[in-house]
Amino acid sequence: MNEADPRNVTVKELPALAPHWIDLVRSPDVLGTLYSDVPSLESVRLRSFQLDWRGPALTLRIDLPAYPGPDRLPPEWSERGHDTLQLHVHFTAVEDLTVRGWIPTAPVDISLAALPYRRILVRIAEAGFELSFTFSDSLTVGHISSYRMTETGSDEVPRTFVSRLDTRLFTSLPGTHESTFYQ
Repeated sequence: MNEADPRNVTVKELPALAPHWIDLVRSPDVLGTLYSDVPSLESVRLRSFQLDWRGPALTLRIDLPAYPGPDRLPPEWSERGHDTLQLHVHFTAVEDLTVRGWIPTAPVDISLAALPYRRILVRIAEAGFELSFTFSDSLTVGHISSYRMTETGSDEVPRTFVSRLDTRLFTSLPGTHESTFYQ
């Protein structure tokens, strides 16, 4: 790798980004109605990542570290005993992708750092796993759902989706062959 490679720059050398990742989201309204203070991307459970060659784009499926407060929950979520909010975070114009290891079962921290030319460096580095890439400076959030996590940590359970279309199509996490969900 050469010295100009963004993966060679440590996060501490980079200027501070925005106060919060939600500031990069194109339409943060849904998360803004669910949270008075949207949680950070520290201690998120990384469920999967999907590469899309048409982008080039990458989507992370994550569980946020905090569930919305009871005053902001839709009643059906409370009635069903849900305790976890999952969503897709979609990154576009992805470059400099590095993946090593396997997705960890423990929560991970996703760090974002500003780079020149309106690029953002994403880095996830946990024991035995590394995922890093750069992307354009905006995000899309979608496929927001609520569910009750099992004792084993599985998310393959009935869930409730925020999107009306997702609600009509799915009652649980669809298989990875469902391109309408994963792309």
